[in-house]
Order: sequence, then structure tokens, then C-alpha cells
Amino acid sequence: MYKHKQHVFFDLDHTLWDFDKNSALTFQKLFKRHAIDVRLEFFLEVYRPINLNYWKLYREEKIKKDDLRFLRLDDTFKALNVSISEALINTLSDEYVYFLTTYNHLFDGTLEILEYLKPNYKLHIITNGFKEVQHGKLEKSGISHYFETVTNSEMVGVKKPNRKIFDHALSIAGADVNSSLMIGDNLEADILGAKNMGMDALCFNYHKEIIPKEIIAIDDLLELKQYL
Repeated sequence: MYKHKQHVFFDLDHTLWDFDKNSALTFQKLFKRHAIDVRLEFFLEVYRPINLNYWKLYREEKIKKDDLRFLRLDDTFKALNVSISEALINTLSDEYVYFLTTYNHLFDGTLEILEYLKPNYKLHIITNGFKEVQHGKLEKSGISHYFETVTNSEMVGVKKPNRKIFDHALSIAGADVNSSLMIGDNLEADILGAKNMGMDALCFNYHKEIIPKEIIAIDDLLELKQYL
């Protein structure tokens, strides 16, 4: 279906880089490091929806990066009725970002599908993640060499689904919408963001969410071989 495409743009977190697994391992390290007596599974159950909500606000330019980093932790500990000082939350916020890229689990099939695609397509990254972290993820997970370009929201000043980040990515890639395909997990940011500017998009629906019927979705990266 998309074999005529020349450029394939990937989201990074939750699409190639297994953010949930790597994040959980980072929190496990921080809790041990600071003797925080909270069961990790209880923390993550509360933290994940709070974090997703703050990322949505961040995408919509309603909060700043520093607010996201602090409030997602502060809200979680308050919801768990755990008393944590503001100073420790700031420390955890900084150390989380620092240690996150010491864990670099990729989704099953990531290396195989990149090896499969690389000879026939130019591969690129479009990410909303923090610029100081995303480069480390690509390098330390051993996949940076697969990609011709990396577009980060902080480089452009806007975040997916804003069309300016897609325009920037296409421009530095020397691509156009007709020759390009976007692959990501987030319906709003990745899929609708791309489709709203005329680019084809395919959803990596590993989280098994309800996806509109008109959107092509896969739950295993190796399924991309059916389309590319």
C-alpha cells in the first residue's frame, strides 16, 4: 500500500523506544537511591495518566517544560498521600531525566524493521520529547545511524500535532507529503497531526486503544512489512 513512499517518519517514544519499560526502571533506581518507600506498581498506576495529561497540556502550549517535570511528580505523590519535599521532587525531576537514557529497551521488532526498511527508504524521526534526552536515547539504544534526520519540537518551537513541526521535518528531509509516511502511537499528535497536513499515517497501537476505522493500525512493528 505504501511501497511507493520514499520517506518514513517515526515517532520515538512509545513507538520504537519502549518508554514505559525504561521509565519504570528509572523510577525503580530513584526510589532505591533516595529510600522512597512507595511500591513501584502503585506509583506507576497513578503516575502514568497524570503524566499523559501533562504531556497533552505541554503539546498544547498550556504549560512549560519545567512545570511538566515538577507537577507530574508532585501530583502523583499527593494522590498517593506520600509526603515528599519540594526540594526532593526537584531532585527526582532532574535525576529522572539524567538516568532515563541509562535504560534503552526497544520494542520487539525495532531493529529488524529498521534493517528491513533502511535499504529502500530514507528514515527520519519526529519527536516531542526533550532535546537533551532524545539524542541520548537514539545513540545509546544503537539506532541513531538508521535515521537521516531528527526533528525535535524544541528545535522548531512547536509540538506535534502542530503542522509547523511536520513542515520543518519534511523540509530538512527534502521530502513532500505525497512521498512520506508517518508512523507513531499517539492518535492526536502523530496520526491526526500528519493527516491534517495531507501526509499518510499509520498507527502503532501497542496500547490497544480504540482507533477510528479509517486509520490503519498495527500492534507489532513487524506488521509494517505488509505495508512497506
